[in-house]
Amino acid sequence: MNTRGWARTVRWYLRELTGEAEYDRYCERHRRHHPLAPVPTRREYQVLRALHRAEHPHSRCC
Repeated sequence: MNTRGWARTVRWYLRELTGEAEYDRYCERHRRHHPLAPVPTRREYQVLRALHRAEHPHSRCC
């Protein structure tokens, strides 16, 4: 694997690790299912995600 390939792999890993890729996937899904609705900002998404986790505690182990 060349340098560009390694850099791409590291970038992918860091985006997955930090959750940035999760927000991007959410935006794509949101646009596909709700084309007329505005896409929430990253901050709004984090609030929605936290509320969902609080309301559904059975979906996590601890």
